[in-house]
Amino acid sequence: MDEVECVVGGAGVVGLAVAWALANAGREVLLIEAEDAIGTQTSSRNSEVIHAGIYYAPGSRMAQFCVAGKLALYEYCAERGVPHARCGKLIVAAEEAERGRLGAIAARAAANGVHDLRELTAAEAIALEPNLACAGALLSPSTGIIDSHAFMLALHGDVESAGGMVVFSSPLLAAKPDGDGIVLSIGGAEPMQLKTRLLINSAGLFAPAVARTIEGLDPAAIPTEYYAKGSYFTLSGRSPFSRLIYPVPVPGGLGTHLTIDMGGQARFGPDVEWIDAIHYDVDASRIPLFVEAVKRYWPDVSADRLQPGYSGIRPKIVPKGAPGQDFVIQDASAHGVAGLINLFGIESPGLTASLALAEHVAALAAR
Repeated sequence: MDEVECVVGGAGVVGLAVAWALANAGREVLLIEAEDAIGTQTSSRNSEVIHAGIYYAPGSRMAQFCVAGKLALYEYCAERGVPHARCGKLIVAAEEAERGRLGAIAARAAANGVHDLRELTAAEAIALEPNLACAGALLSPSTGIIDSHAFMLALHGDVESAGGMVVFSSPLLAAKPDGDGIVLSIGGAEPMQLKTRLLINSAGLFAPAVARTIEGLDPAAIPTEYYAKGSYFTLSGRSPFSRLIYPVPVPGGLGTHLTIDMGGQARFGPDVEWIDAIHYDVDASRIPLFVEAVKRYWPDVSADRLQPGYSGIRPKIVPKGAPGQDFVIQDASAHGVAGLINLFGIESPGLTASLALAEHVAALAAR
């Protein structure tokens, strides 16, 4: 039976980053992916925003890894030539009753180590973005955008340059602890068994399902997966804004915001739609709901300028209505299986946090 020191399951942005961090530390790494390409699920179906670290609970992994990951990501993009822009964003209070919430958002950001927010009057915000309607806003200058596919391609290249190997169409079917390692059953066109000393489950939406295939893992250590789909609608014509525009947050998400991709295409979303099974249909009948939400900060929006774009699914591990989740990173101290690290609930800001998450996982692996 072939053996490899480290196997990472899942070639989304976090799995790629983890594989690179391990390979860069001199570990022998094999990255396996069930699909036939990198980042086919959550990693390629998001708003491509580099988050500042504003909204997350102080002391949470989301907050810590987002703030550290943002700095690492800007540095990585600059070094590798990954297209990105530090365009900034406005968090807007659409009406006077919401203005008081801006101070609380700024206070939470400061508790997370984000000290560059600036509160603006309505006039100051509209001077920056003349098409905006608001009662006040927060300016976040360190928020940005990134070409997420280019980022993943760069990570893929770095994994292989550091000696790692990436194999596609190779789903992990089962895993069984065996002495000083874990025996993996890997499917695909050429099924095989492989022994590894370290298995990183970074399967995103499918991480709980992968965990359930690992023999000896206590079911109580595996969270239930829930799917919160977010749809995006693209805007025809020129974007009315040069910065990202976010309303104050809503339960389950950050509201129907406007983001811009590296090509200048504006899009609205995501909304929040709880679903029972994974599907990526974008329902055009939701356009009136988007128009209603967007009109609060851009009164000139019209339904005929919106077209169905794409959707993504947040890998939730808490149900609708439950308090917000945090990243879950489990090693043997949490679940008892030596050589196994599970990553659960890696939703937004997973893209921003990916390099910091990877550094943390590599440190756990080194122990």
